[in-house]
Amino acid sequence: MEKEVLVWPFGKKNPRPPYKGDEDESRPCWKKKSIFFELEYWKFLHVRHCLDVMHIEKNVCDSLLGTLLNVPGKTKDGIKARLDLVEMGIRTELAPNLDGPKKTRLPLASWNLTLDEKKSVCGCFYCMKVPQNYSSNVHNLVSMDDLRLNGMKSHDCHVLMQQLLPVALRAVLDKPVRVAVIRLCLFFTEICSKSFEVSKLPKIQSDIVETLCLLEKYFPPSFFDIMVHLTIHLVREIELCGPVFYRWMFPFERYMKVCKGYVRNRARPEGCIAENYIAEEAVEFLAERLLSDKTIGIPKQRSKDCRRTSGAKISSIYGGEFKQSHLCVLQNTEDEHMEYLKATFPTFKKNKKWLKDEQNKTFADWVKKRVEEQLMIPENNISETVRWIAAGPCHEVAKFSSYIVDGVQFYTKLLDDVRACQNSGVYLEADTMVVARARDKNLKVCKLSFYGVVDEIWEMDYTRFMFPLFKCDWTESSKGVKVDDLGFTLVNLNRKGHLKDKFAIATSVHQIFYVQDPIDPMWSVALRGPQRDYDDLVYGEEAGDTPCDHQSCTDRMPSVENGEGEIGYVRAENEGILLNE
Repeated sequence: MEKEVLVWPFGKKNPRPPYKGDEDESRPCWKKKSIFFELEYWKFLHVRHCLDVMHIEKNVCDSLLGTLLNVPGKTKDGIKARLDLVEMGIRTELAPNLDGPKKTRLPLASWNLTLDEKKSVCGCFYCMKVPQNYSSNVHNLVSMDDLRLNGMKSHDCHVLMQQLLPVALRAVLDKPVRVAVIRLCLFFTEICSKSFEVSKLPKIQSDIVETLCLLEKYFPPSFFDIMVHLTIHLVREIELCGPVFYRWMFPFERYMKVCKGYVRNRARPEGCIAENYIAEEAVEFLAERLLSDKTIGIPKQRSKDCRRTSGAKISSIYGGEFKQSHLCVLQNTEDEHMEYLKATFPTFKKNKKWLKDEQNKTFADWVKKRVEEQLMIPENNISETVRWIAAGPCHEVAKFSSYIVDGVQFYTKLLDDVRACQNSGVYLEADTMVVARARDKNLKVCKLSFYGVVDEIWEMDYTRFMFPLFKCDWTESSKGVKVDDLGFTLVNLNRKGHLKDKFAIATSVHQIFYVQDPIDPMWSVALRGPQRDYDDLVYGEEAGDTPCDHQSCTDRMPSVENGEGEIGYVRAENEGILLNE
C-alpha cells in the first residue's frame, strides 16, 4: 500500500489521461497528491488538518435553505438532479416532463416547500426580533418578494442553524422530513458548545450518522456534497483536538476586518498593515507599562457592573407593591424567621402554607426589629449592608426603561415594542413551594422555571446603595407553559400569573427572547441567547471571542421514532416547479 501511495501518476507534470469508460473504473479518482505526504511523520498524524466548523456550517446552511426555498443558484435540486434520478432508476415519480409545453414543470418533491409554506417560513424570519448583539437584524435579510434570504454572513448562518431555522420550519414539510432537518441543526448546536461531556461524544456521532441516513431518504443525492459529508468527521476531531471554538475561524475573520482598516494606501496594503500593527503594539505597551500602575493581577470585571442606560422617572410607591419589592430583597435571609414563626405559633407548625403566607406578611417588620435588637449589643456582627436593608428603602423609586445588568441590555416591554430588537424577555429558575390543589395544605419545594417580560425596571434606594429590581409580567406556569413532542418550550404570554410575586432581583434572571409559533400565533417559542464573555467588549478587544455558544432550541434531540411514517417522494399538494427551457 505504501508503494502505491509514494508512486503517484498524476500532477502538473504528468497530466491525467482521458477517461476510457467502464474499463477504466479502477484508476485513482484524485488529480493531485499533496507534497506533505512525502514527510516521514505525515502518515502517523491522527489529524492532518483541522476542519473549519464555521465554513462547514455556513455551506450546509446555504445548501439547506437554497434547496428548501428553491433559490436559483443555491438549490441542489433542478432538472439535472431529476435526470440523475432517472438515470439511476430511483424515485421515478420525480422525473421531469420534457414533452410538455414550453415551461417544464417538475413534480413537487418531499424536500420542496409549497408557495404558502415559503411565505410562512420567510414571514416567520421577517417578524423575528432578537436581542441586541445577538445577530444582525434578521428582518433585513428576508426578501418577501423573492421568498428568500439574502446577504447572510457566517454568523447569520450560525444563528439560523443553531436556533432560528428549527422554529421557522415547525409548521411546514412532512413530519419525517422536518425531524431530519431539526436533528441536523441540533447536531451543530451540540458540537459548538463550549463545554460537554466526553462520554456523550459517541452518542453525538451515532446521532449524526442516523440524521444523514434520514436526510438521504428524503433529499436528492445532489444535496450530499463534500460539506455535508464532512459533518461525519467533526466529532472525531473534537475527541482529538478539543472544543471547536478553539479552532474555528470566527476570531480570525473578525481580525481580518481590523487589518483591512489599517490600509490607507491601496497600492501597498501589506506595508500599511505591518506599519499600523507595529505602531499599535508600541502604543499599547507604553500605555499599559508606563502610564498604568496596575500591571499585575487579575483585571477588574467591569462588565459585571450594573448601570442605567435611560433617563429616570421618579414615582412615589406605597402599599402592596412597595412591600413586595422590599420583600424580594430580603428573601435571602428568611430561615431564622421561619423558626421564629414555628415557635410563636405551635398550632400552625405543620401547616406550611399558612407559615409561608405569614412569613411574607411579617418578614420585613421582623428583620427591622431583629436588627435593632442586635444593634443594642456593643459587640455585634451586623454588617452595614444589613443595617440599611433592614431600615427599608426610600418610597421615592426611580424607574427606567433600559438597564444593563452584568453586561446584558434589558428593555421594558413598552420600549421593546418600538425598537428593532427584543430585550424584555426574562427567564428565572427558582425553588418554589407548590401545592397539588388549591385546598391542599402540604407544600412541596420544587425547582420551577418562570417565563415573562419586563414591565418596569425599579431602582430601590437604600440610602448607601441602590438595588435594581425587575417588575415582570410572569406567565402562568401550569396553563401558560408547555413542551411539545419535539422539545420546544412554548409560552402563552397572554396567560398572566404569579400576580402577588411580580418582582425579581435583576442579577438573578436570564435574558430570553420569544418567537411567534408558526403553528399557533397565541403561543411563542422561548429561546435563550448565548452565554457571552463580555470582557472583550469592555476592553475593546476587536478580535475577541465571538458569542457563539447558543442554548439548544429544544430540550432533547428528537428521536428517529418521532420522524417515522411512510411518505411519498412526491408531495400531495397539487403544485410544481416551473423551469424555463
